[in-house]
Amino acid sequence: MGSGKSSVGKELAKLLPSMELIDLDSYIEAMTGRTIPEIFDSEGEASFRNMEKAALDDIFLTGELTGASYILSLGGGTVTTEACRRMIRRKTTCFYLKASVDTLVANLEQWPGDRPMLKGGKSLRSRVEELMATRGPVYEKTAHHIINVDGDDYLAAAVDIVTLL
Repeated sequence: MGSGKSSVGKELAKLLPSMELIDLDSYIEAMTGRTIPEIFDSEGEASFRNMEKAALDDIFLTGELTGASYILSLGGGTVTTEACRRMIRRKTTCFYLKASVDTLVANLEQWPGDRPMLKGGKSLRSRVEELMATRGPVYEKTAHHIINVDGDDYLAAAVDIVTLL
């Protein structure tokens, strides 16, 4: 959350016009007809994580059947599920857009949105620190490449990714 996955994905789509950009959260919203916050509120995180896995299964199967290549923008918690993490590691070239807590907090303050994982009464900074303490090592373990995105130069991050492909 707040690392610029959507912004970098859009820049990548411009640089790689033969590849379709798929935002996993948007894909799930289209699949279910509900927003991510509505899914979290009505069914909880575990159900949402199952939906992420089903969506990835669908996307990867479609890609295998059609030969299509995608730019896939994942939600911040997607790789916290072992099955999703294995699938991402095995079927993609995964890039971790790594940002400092300061950058994440600044971005989330500027573009707050309705983010279910930030609910719970803690300060934004303490919640981001808590999430990164648990997720950071998982992101690093899953990623094939790590791109530092401190400084908000999303075009530069996209160009870095293209050069690594």
